[in-house]
Amino acid sequence: MKPSLLRPGQKPPSRTAARNAALVNQLATPGLGSLMAGRWVAGIGQLAVAVAGFVMVVVWFFEIMIQYYGQVTGNVQVRPVGWIGEVGAILFVASWFWALVTSVSLLRQAQADDQDEPGPGSPPVADRRNPPPKLS
Repeated sequence: MKPSLLRPGQKPPSRTAARNAALVNQLATPGLGSLMAGRWVAGIGQLAVAVAGFVMVVVWFFEIMIQYYGQVTGNVQVRPVGWIGEVGAILFVASWFWALVTSVSLLRQAQADDQDEPGPGSPPVADRRNPPPKLS
């Protein structure tokens, strides 16, 4: 494991923690799972981009609804606001893909760390540096 990926004193996530963080990243909020796993820079970045995209989509929705309401009441004022929704959707999708990359990285890291350390009840690993003497 690269030491730069972990804070000082932080141990790598277990397989279960990495899986849960990946699920939260992909199915709940991009960036929240990264924060749960201790990836602070990636998590804050993903969360900020996702929130910015979501806010832009909500602003676009309200602008469209105001225009529709204006058409119903006779106060028609049509302004092009489609770009706000498009940019917001692109930002949110970008944060989701960024979270996907981080999730895959977390899962690979947990799998590699799991293979390095034998779990409880696993057979002992033979030391190949000093083979036992041969019997004649």
